[in-house]
Amino acid sequence: MVTQTDRRIPDLYQVIAENAPNAIKSGEIKNHFGRKVAIVGVTLAAFAFLPTLSLCAGMKLTNPGDHWQDASMSLYSFLIAVRSDGQQLTNETGDTTSHLMGMFYRTLRIVENGIKPVYVFDGAPPKLKSGELAKRTARKAEATEAHEEAKETGTAEEVEKFSRRTVRVTREHNAECKKLLKLMGVPYIDAPTEAEAQCAVLARAGKVYAAASEDMDTLCFETPILLRHLTFSEQRKEPIQEIHLDRALEGLNMDRKQFIDLCILLGCDYLESIPKVGPNTALKLIREHGTLEKVVEYIEKDPKKKYTVPEDWPYQEARELFSHPDVRDANDAACEFKWENPDIEGLVDFLVMEKGFSEDRVRNAAARLQKNLKTAQQSRLEGFFKPTAKTAEEKATLKRKQEEKLEAQKKRKKEEVKAKKVAKAKPRGAV
Repeated sequence: MVTQTDRRIPDLYQVIAENAPNAIKSGEIKNHFGRKVAIVGVTLAAFAFLPTLSLCAGMKLTNPGDHWQDASMSLYSFLIAVRSDGQQLTNETGDTTSHLMGMFYRTLRIVENGIKPVYVFDGAPPKLKSGELAKRTARKAEATEAHEEAKETGTAEEVEKFSRRTVRVTREHNAECKKLLKLMGVPYIDAPTEAEAQCAVLARAGKVYAAASEDMDTLCFETPILLRHLTFSEQRKEPIQEIHLDRALEGLNMDRKQFIDLCILLGCDYLESIPKVGPNTALKLIREHGTLEKVVEYIEKDPKKKYTVPEDWPYQEARELFSHPDVRDANDAACEFKWENPDIEGLVDFLVMEKGFSEDRVRNAAARLQKNLKTAQQSRLEGFFKPTAKTAEEKATLKRKQEEKLEAQKKRKKEEVKAKKVAKAKPRGAV
């Protein structure tokens, strides 16, 4: 089943990649050495990777070299992926431990790559999101019923498939992950509502380098930089994508309000999309009409009735949630992060004595964590030297080159389509 979230990620990415390619950079995790990051779980909302200077002793954030990552899917992904024989990991008493295993070793791996994570947990969802959440709940209920049926008559593959769809993150999972982070000495914050919005606040304030999330909607909250694939790039051998909002807006020739309208038109967490309106059509409509109000007016007055706006489609409310989300101010005391030495004996008591982890592995991992936190790391040059802003002439030259590149790509695609049509029209066996 393709969800709304699944659809909008490639759509928005496609629009930016095709129309503002300069906004996207790809690279390895080592390129982000010395930065701090924010990660989200599933009501874990974001991972923050904070700058190097604050990693060691004083923790005063003076470098603009941090990242925030969407944590809200991290905890969920652990429960889905960290399994044995198709089932979530549990200890001898039957308590689930997949989330703790995933959180512990992923955080360790990130720290070993020279990045310092700060986790941000989602707060209460906005009311407008309730409709989408209700749909997810309904899908979970359907999956639960299908899972029970599969256990009776289905194959092992079917049982596994529906088992994954029934996974849900509980308050207990979140509480246990917070306890684990505290024992590891890793800071976290509870966002009032959306973690991605809180990450954007910290990134704009220079307390973190970027918002690290798989959710492209994070750009709507005005994070200067979005990092994607940060937490799984090594395992899947995928490059980390670094998307710059200012370059995206410049390449699309849009202001932030129009960009938000474009994202809403493509489909977001708050609203369903308009049927038959894909990425190219959405971009064309916003460019031609300027605002969603005028797009809706055009669609409703179109005699051909090519598109139909859903009956209950409160796009103004969605726009307001993106433009003015409920967040903590960057100067709030909760947004001051401090790293502590890991409590090794506390980790052993919690993970080994309570949860049944291997004591040797926990002690070894904790020692590695402690070593990396103590090791003095080279500060990134960007913490001392701010890049010089491009002149109007340089921007114009860059824009012209981008347009020429896009035109060349379009021309090449047309030629490929034409060549395929010619080849298809040839009789079989013709030379």
